[in-house]
Amino acid sequence: MTLKIYGTPASRAVRVLWMADELGLDYENIPVHYVEEAGRPEYLAVNPNGRIPAIDDDGLVVWESMAINLYLARKHGGELAAKDLAEEAGALQWSFWAMTECEKTLLDALVLSLGLFGVDKDQGKAQACVKHLERPFAVLEAHLADRDWLLGDRFTVADLNVAAILAWIRMARLDVSAWPRMRSWLDLCLTRPAAAKRLG
Repeated sequence: MTLKIYGTPASRAVRVLWMADELGLDYENIPVHYVEEAGRPEYLAVNPNGRIPAIDDDGLVVWESMAINLYLARKHGGELAAKDLAEEAGALQWSFWAMTECEKTLLDALVLSLGLFGVDKDQGKAQACVKHLERPFAVLEAHLADRDWLLGDRFTVADLNVAAILAWIRMARLDVSAWPRMRSWLDLCLTRPAAAKRLG
């Protein structure tokens, strides 16, 4: 049975599509729109929260993009997966960190920069959101002082999950020059072929 990935690429589903492409998986992308279709009964039978993405992997349904990616990495192994318990803890830590410390503010910046959902475009207000990200960005900058990747010597699910959120920095055209190591790391992540395919 083919892995089914529910959600449009112009949504958080892009994180799962990126992961599936990195892993070289065969999958079917079912383009459920997060506003127009996610609340319909047929999709609520997959994810009762009415949110995307979700996957159906041979009958196992998983929702929440970070959880899906951690699951896929663990199932399929390889370089993206954690090699031991310490790396698994690191992957969980950085994934949760990105969601709790960065995601909401970066989404606010993206909405302001692009004028989404009826909000007036305002690049100045979008850039002002960075003020609220100084502390988490400093944490990531310090972590990257002596390493290229979040968990050590290779790109892993931790890098993918965090970069998939921080990709909004580029989309919102935010100036993050104060954190050069973070910016260089993000560029490395987003220039990977699977990322470029999905995030341009």
